[in-house]
Amino acid sequence: MIRAVTETQLRVSEGIWVIFSRDQLLVKKGTPVLHIGRWQELSFLHHHKSSVVELLPLADSHTLEKPVFVIDLGAEFPQHPDWEVCSMRSVLGVGTDTQFYVLARAWQYVHFLRTHRYCGQCGARTEQVDWEMAMQCHQCKHRTYPRISPCIIVAIYRDNQILLAKGVRHKDSNMYSTLAGFVESGESLEHAVHREVAEEVNVKIKNLTYFGSQPWPFPHSLMMGYLAEYESGDIIPQEGEIVDAQWFDVDKLPTIPPKMSIAGRLIDAVVRRALS
Repeated sequence: MIRAVTETQLRVSEGIWVIFSRDQLLVKKGTPVLHIGRWQELSFLHHHKSSVVELLPLADSHTLEKPVFVIDLGAEFPQHPDWEVCSMRSVLGVGTDTQFYVLARAWQYVHFLRTHRYCGQCGARTEQVDWEMAMQCHQCKHRTYPRISPCIIVAIYRDNQILLAKGVRHKDSNMYSTLAGFVESGESLEHAVHREVAEEVNVKIKNLTYFGSQPWPFPHSLMMGYLAEYESGDIIPQEGEIVDAQWFDVDKLPTIPPKMSIAGRLIDAVVRRALS
């Protein structure tokens, strides 16, 4: 949930600032990913004063000592010698779990507000509801909520090996990761795992077990992770989706995602299982 910020809050509160420009994050050079400071230090953004909102914490979530303030600059690209923009993925790859939590939630709310300015039912302009995170059309009363797209992600093991694939998006970075895909309408999570594995690498799995979940803000996914044991089949990468897929010994892994991501944690779980 987000809420408007009062004049008093801006004047007296020191906070954590999350500033979006287009689909990138505006960060201060030479400082941690999330800038901690006061509104007075952001004079070059004071024309956005009315659009500053506070990101409220979720119950039982990461504990933050300071309020989180969010600014969406839209298409504006501010020029300031002490600030620069960087991609969300690059920031999430080097930050802490708490930073990931803050950025993921903030970006998903901003993306929702950007893409739901007009009613999908009648086309009238919508307004933000002030008691929950939703957009309301006052013409036809249609209400929308932030979209969450369920995805499965699975690490497949065989003895002391793990099956990793390089997707089209990671062709240049040469990063290998676990298999993942969106859940289709009418599917259970387990069925989606078996289908995606068969589609992407042409193998069958068994002993499927749930591992954990993670929100993933690109732009609004919820990743549900599984571990699975290889059953049968030869690897055949899916054309147009998978550049390469192969078995790797757990002590000879290629470039893989950071452990902050659920993909990295799944891979780590397979490694620990093999070495235990």
